[in-house]
Amino acid sequence: MRNWPGIVLAAALAWLASGGAAPAQTTSVEELVSAVVRVKTFIHPEGRTVANLGREREGSGIVIDASGLVLTIGYLMVEAHAAEVATHDGRTVPAEVLGYDHETGFGLLRALSPLKVRPLPLGKSAELKANDPVLVASHGGARMVTAAHVVAKREFAGSWEYLLDEAIFTAPPHPAWSGAALINREGKLVGVGSLIVTDAAGTREVNPGNMFVPIDRLPPILAELIADGRPTGPVRPWLGMTTEEIRGRLFVVAVAPDGPAEKAGLKRGDVIIGIAGVAALGLADFYRKAWEARSAGEVVPIDVLKGSELRRFDVKSMNRLDHLKLKSTF
Repeated sequence: MRNWPGIVLAAALAWLASGGAAPAQTTSVEELVSAVVRVKTFIHPEGRTVANLGREREGSGIVIDASGLVLTIGYLMVEAHAAEVATHDGRTVPAEVLGYDHETGFGLLRALSPLKVRPLPLGKSAELKANDPVLVASHGGARMVTAAHVVAKREFAGSWEYLLDEAIFTAPPHPAWSGAALINREGKLVGVGSLIVTDAAGTREVNPGNMFVPIDRLPPILAELIADGRPTGPVRPWLGMTTEEIRGRLFVVAVAPDGPAEKAGLKRGDVIIGIAGVAALGLADFYRKAWEARSAGEVVPIDVLKGSELRRFDVKSMNRLDHLKLKSTF
């Protein structure tokens, strides 16, 4: 474990913020990150995500309140029919699968027995700045804590129809990033680990790091995830395809079986040109144009280059959650 200057002060501030009494000066990193637990999930055997993510998944989660709510990255638990969490001292308890949000990437569980750990208070990811020192903690206690710094806060577009206006990128990379806690200098949670990347700074140079989902995206949807398993209100149209930007062109690299894009006739190797006659200037711009003024269920007119032929495909979109095997979970 790498040392982090001021960790005792950070732990004290976190303790006070959570409503407890001030800790002794011997407060350790172990106590600070005891809220970071191991998450193991068991996926519906017919789940749509099994082919890519497997039937059993393991990573980290963060206890965020005294009732045992555990926040994690959604791909660890989507389509799960059962789950368990384990504390750093080896206690394992079953967990209920509560909710999943594709737009942010957050997943939510609740431990069914007391975890007896101090929840990690939520901070403000908006207050993070480039070069700020942070801790990255995965399950396993103090030995799985590393020091890092914020490299950038910038847009991130994922090939799986995923877009964050401002993701958090840190370096050096943590080896167990899935669901890891990003902790600020006040000892508060400011992000949840999603990816390892080769270009954390976004400069197209080799700069390995991790990408985190900002914690500020959680409070607006937390009550709905707990009550309904998903956010309510308008839902972005889902097309059911994986798209990658390669040398300035948008290539369809996969279509979801029985998904909207496949039903409309799109195939691997097609090149996306734009939406309804308007050119798409990169992956993020493609998503924004596809989502603009549309909700799930509406037709998205996609301009596609097939070989040397330019064609229009009217893709009848859907809510991605309705395509997944969620009925046995939430």
